[in-house]
Amino acid sequence: MANIASAKKRIGVTQRQTVRNRAVRSKFRTAIKRFEKALEAEDMAKAEELLQVAITEIDRAASKGVIHRNQAARRKSRLTKRLNKAS
Repeated sequence: MANIASAKKRIGVTQRQTVRNRAVRSKFRTAIKRFEKALEAEDMAKAEELLQVAITEIDRAASKGVIHRNQAARRKSRLTKRLNKAS
């Protein structure tokens, strides 16, 4: 356990960031899963709509620093490719 005041403060900051990061990561992963489910069901209209939601959530995660911007770009590209391949 930390003894120095600044170290104790950093523990609190890290815990708050962890909670926020976990929520953001969960949100974009859920969006991706919903898109993939619509793709499996071959509901192209719904899949296109959910792709936009997933892209928004991925961008939000990248802007908050939860994932790297290159990872965000790669994920968006792969999801878009999957939609184009299926349609």
